Amino acid sequence: MELFLSTLYRSALPIIVLALLALLIQNFAEPYQVRIAYAFMLNLTLALGIQVFMGNSGVLSFGHVSFMGVASYAVSILTIPVAIKATLIPTAPFGLAALQLPMPAAVLIALLLVAVLAWLSGYLVVRVSGAAAEILTLALLVIAYVVFTGWIDLTRGQRSLYGIPVVSSLPVAAAVAALAIFVAKMFRDSNPGLQLRASSEDMLAARAAGVHVARLRHVAWVLSAIIAAAAGILHATFMGVIGPNNFYFSQTFLIIAMIILGGSRSVSGVIVGTFLVSAGNELARTLENGPTVLGVELPQMFGLTGFFLGFVIVLTMTWKRNGLMGDREFEDLIKIGRIRNTKRVISRDINSDVAPQP
Repeated sequence: MELFLSTLYRSALPIIVLALLALLIQNFAEPYQVRIAYAFMLNLTLALGIQVFMGNSGVLSFGHVSFMGVASYAVSILTIPVAIKATLIPTAPFGLAALQLPMPAAVLIALLLVAVLAWLSGYLVVRVSGAAAEILTLALLVIAYVVFTGWIDLTRGQRSLYGIPVVSSLPVAAAVAALAIFVAKMFRDSNPGLQLRASSEDMLAARAAGVHVARLRHVAWVLSAIIAAAAGILHATFMGVIGPNNFYFSQTFLIIAMIILGGSRSVSGVIVGTFLVSAGNELARTLENGPTVLGVELPQMFGLTGFFLGFVIVLTMTWKRNGLMGDREFEDLIKIGRIRNTKRVISRDINSDVAPQP
């Protein structure tokens, strides 16, 4: 209970900001601005999911977007009307072509499916460390993409699945992102989170102290996969259409850039990185189309978005390897500011006391 209340207090500031931002944009912004804000909430949820594993274990993961894809396809196939599935996937296995479930049931099944797959794949991931583990997560991403594109009877392959009920909205995405912030902070501040981060610093010492590194990594892997699955459900139920390319390298590197820029060891760092990369990515996408600025028509610059993401990763890894926030949280910065103000006031009072009187 003490951990719950402490986490609630420590996560209050970003959650309140997200809620206010969602309400203002939903009620006063243009539709395209609502879509941009929704994409930010979705990417933040996915980035926080990866941070739960990557930020605490120290293992870079390229595979979490595959869990996002599994959840998206699962909730889509289960909720697309039967009449539309008769055209899209009439030969779907397991009788899915004739099955349509309510959205809450489909969401629950999608999350459970991802949890099972994450638990099974976790036995492979936790057996290795370092570059081997990172390559293994990359292999999982490739395998998932091959399944999405190759299982045509179920997923339509390279063609898109459409007809998905659009039931999500910006406030819903903000609520899911807020819950992801709370869960990520709670795991980070819990004993398993602390032990897992200690193992990433010195695995031999952690094991000598009795830390079950493989078990903790397994728990973090499953928890992070479920959060990534929530992002996948948000994607499907807002867009109404999905395709395999939504869950491959482009999305992976976008999220990795966000995490690296802000700092993988900090939940607040992920929030900062997601915001900055989202804003920069949107600016780069605008410049790609050759906009007119102050009466000057700029040339089209195709590929600028990819260049921007690569530039962010290279620059951050060169000059700020721990990210902008390092391992600090917003509340830590507030505490540091208060301490500095207190020291400044004390120093001023001391100087005034020792100053010579006229």
